[in-house]
Amino acid sequence: MLFNSLAFLLFFPIVVLLYWTFPHRYRNPMLLVASYYFYMNWEPIYALLILGSTCITYFCALGIDKMHGKNRKIYIWIGLGLNLGVLFLYKYLNFATESIYGILEWCGLRMEVPHFDLLLPVGISFYTFQALGYMIDVYRKSIPVERSLWKYALFVSFFPQLVAGPIERAKNLLPQFNSAHKFNGDLMIDGFKLMIWGYFMKLCIAENVAPYVDAVYNNAMMHNGTSMILATFFFTFQIFCDFGGYSLIAIGAAKCMGFSLMMNFNRPYLSSSIKEFWRRWHISLSTWFSDYVYIPLGGSRCSLIKHLRNLLITFLISGLWHGASWTFVAWGGLYGVILCLEVLKKKYIPIKFSGKIMTVGKVLFTFALAMLGWVFFRANSMGDAIHILRSIFTDMGG
Repeated sequence: MLFNSLAFLLFFPIVVLLYWTFPHRYRNPMLLVASYYFYMNWEPIYALLILGSTCITYFCALGIDKMHGKNRKIYIWIGLGLNLGVLFLYKYLNFATESIYGILEWCGLRMEVPHFDLLLPVGISFYTFQALGYMIDVYRKSIPVERSLWKYALFVSFFPQLVAGPIERAKNLLPQFNSAHKFNGDLMIDGFKLMIWGYFMKLCIAENVAPYVDAVYNNAMMHNGTSMILATFFFTFQIFCDFGGYSLIAIGAAKCMGFSLMMNFNRPYLSSSIKEFWRRWHISLSTWFSDYVYIPLGGSRCSLIKHLRNLLITFLISGLWHGASWTFVAWGGLYGVILCLEVLKKKYIPIKFSGKIMTVGKVLFTFALAMLGWVFFRANSMGDAIHILRSIFTDMGG
């Protein structure tokens, strides 16, 4: 069920009305049923996957909480292995087999590689990471284990942020299911305002520039650099308004029922560096990778070489998380390299430029780098991405 569908426009008011009508003890069960109904509108059978992820992380977290010492690692590895294994099967198996086939063909070896026609479940990357984050937090003893399976199932499947985030943390969202929210007219109005602004971004901006972007990027060989720059500029705002608008709708929908979700975007195109850009763009995912990948690898509290390695690994994984394609790997790798260069610049050229003109210059430069990065994100193949970049820099003819 899409946010911009007639089904949702009927579904959401009914859920909000039932939520505020029901006594507190019936609200969570009602939301759980509504959330699964919301998800099952895409493909009912895939509700079993989100249920499986929920049960695995729930029982592994209970096991972690009971055990001591090294035995706790058994449960964390079981939870990670099963959840990431399912994610790999549905999202990355064909990418892996096709990549192996390509390498073998490049080496002069030809062989049949099986292709599996598996429909990618909607939101699987989001709810998998949310569930894993909870389990890891229990392992780190940063949050108490949740004893109620139904409440934890609602945390994983809460419909406003189920499909595309924000990827909520258990320490923020789980306690809110214990609260007996009281109806607040001002809060509901604020929620509707966020939803309206989100719909404006998504429907009035993103969907209106999308046809031109698609026409150019889907026929890259037929366009010159001028068209590519214009399409990339439009896509820069298309993806922000599409994803940022969706996040605002999710945050606003949750607020209408008294729930507070984390901010996911904070004017990212006004950033004066790529490091700042990633602190403002898709904040829930950026902080997830920081807390569960970058810092465990050693973060910045290590040697310079390891620090740069940690940045590259984190952003390569982040790129792959966004999609099973080498274009996404290249997109993540590009940002990793730029961030490494920023680290080296700060260490070896610690010159700070101040003043409004310099600030504007840095913002424009960062915006231009972000635009170039979106070429890899939107291109249909690595060949297209390279052709588009070549055209932008060498083919500005009419």
